[in-house]
Amino acid sequence: MNNKGSRFIPYRALQVLASTLMFAACSGLSPPHVETQNIYVLESGPDTPQAQVKRDLVLAVNMPRALPGFDTPRMAYVQHPHELNYFATSRWADTPAMMLGPLIAHALEQMNGFNAVVQTSAALPADVRLDIELVRMYQDFGTKPSRVQLTLWAQLIDLRGKRLLAAREFDEFENASSDDAYGGVIAANRLVQRVLGELAEFCVDASDHEFIAGAKRP
Repeated sequence: MNNKGSRFIPYRALQVLASTLMFAACSGLSPPHVETQNIYVLESGPDTPQAQVKRDLVLAVNMPRALPGFDTPRMAYVQHPHELNYFATSRWADTPAMMLGPLIAHALEQMNGFNAVVQTSAALPADVRLDIELVRMYQDFGTKPSRVQLTLWAQLIDLRGKRLLAAREFDEFENASSDDAYGGVIAANRLVQRVLGELAEFCVDASDHEFIAGAKRP
């Protein structure tokens, strides 16, 4: 009887295993599908206008800050007012604010309106500091075609006189060539290029005007 039992148990186990494999095959079980992430960057071209006046000043560019909802590499979009969403399979290589920092510094260097442009982490002392806040950057599907909106708040600070030289909001949009994430990426890069040119002109004009005015005051 013991020999029968020892043969019976493996046979039952084989039956269970065969039934499980057949069920898996019939039900079409397969490994879970992992969607590929598309990763994009913000870039800026060489089209920054040249300054007509070069000030003997060192400008420090602070790393931009971002308001809640935009301090993430996730790519934001809206379909309805006040409702922020993110693309599932598309994202930025870094937060937009972190990518904008070097682009802003590069645009100001290319404009050649200051003696030097440095990041705030540099040891070189500066005369003027640029503070940037990313208020919003998203693709708006509430319009046809969809469009990317970018809003920056800029403040130029006189570090020697400890005063605010100028402040300005840059609020621009660019239509997307296609109503998808990649269309938004192309529009965002065109938009960044345009806004950085305006920002560079603002910094040169404001520092030039205010420092000359300050020098004439008694």
